Amino acid sequence: MLCCVLLFLGIISLWWHWRARDRMKVTSLAGKYVFITGCDTGFGNMAAKFFDKKGFRVFASCLTETGAKELKAVTSKQLQTVLLDVRDSDSVKKVAAWIKAEVQSEGLWGLVNNAGILGPTAPTDWLDIEHFREPIEVNLIGLINVTLNMLPLIKKAKGRIVNVSSVGGRLAFSGGGYFPSKFGVEGFNDSLRRDMKAFGVKVCCIQPGLFKTALTDPAQVMQEKEVIWNKLPLDIKKQYGEEYFQKDTAKKEKLSKICLNKDISPVIECMEHALTSLHPRTHYVVGQDAKLFWNPLSRMPAFIQDLVLLRNRVKLAASNAK
Repeated sequence: MLCCVLLFLGIISLWWHWRARDRMKVTSLAGKYVFITGCDTGFGNMAAKFFDKKGFRVFASCLTETGAKELKAVTSKQLQTVLLDVRDSDSVKKVAAWIKAEVQSEGLWGLVNNAGILGPTAPTDWLDIEHFREPIEVNLIGLINVTLNMLPLIKKAKGRIVNVSSVGGRLAFSGGGYFPSKFGVEGFNDSLRRDMKAFGVKVCCIQPGLFKTALTDPAQVMQEKEVIWNKLPLDIKKQYGEEYFQKDTAKKEKLSKICLNKDISPVIECMEHALTSLHPRTHYVVGQDAKLFWNPLSRMPAFIQDLVLLRNRVKLAASNAK
């Protein structure tokens, strides 16, 4: 009995110590420079506004002039916007040179690699290589390129790198380039974290579940999928069945309603912790669906993952013919 009590008290003590350690903050962060990519909408847009209010000097990259103007209109004069397509290496280099001139000897405290796209999500045999290329170019190659160009500035400040991945970087539940790109982000994040440890640079990875943003707009996702379906050869349509698309759409809509997190602020809170905590976490799993379903499922044996995920798929006409 005594051993059980001591074990219980030991667990409570460790938990309390972890909680206290988790809440410790870096001092004197006001005025530090932070660069956030993908600030037109969604996580990046809210993060830029949030860190601007917190007193950081924010560089916010946007893909469009409209996005940049709208963000600038609702933030302080201290926040600066810049147009950036992370797929364009020349543009990445120019932005890096501009930021270097701005931060000078202080360096860059934080880099938040948030820019990303979903791309078409459909069965693999519906797709061609171009459907895979764009998400990988944006989500993975673009992220790596931005990081490499900003790394000297971050090392100078002994700062932080925050990579926005996804639960889709742990568990692939649809075809398309999004999931390979996020698995790649996870691998790059892990190797970068270990490489930068000796320089005092901390590297964190955020793994959001399904959140309500422009990237995950169900109508847009299904519209892109329908375009691909309509162009499929007749033999593939026959294998799937003429009613497949409608039935699959209904299943996906049902799943989206169950899993969708409408409040995106928890993702921004994870970014804040990663940039301001004295002891940031290596991974942040965020969203009720991610914590209660996707993340636990990703740690289970493959046959259990397949059993669960395949239950949500429409039975193919080819299967019925057997």
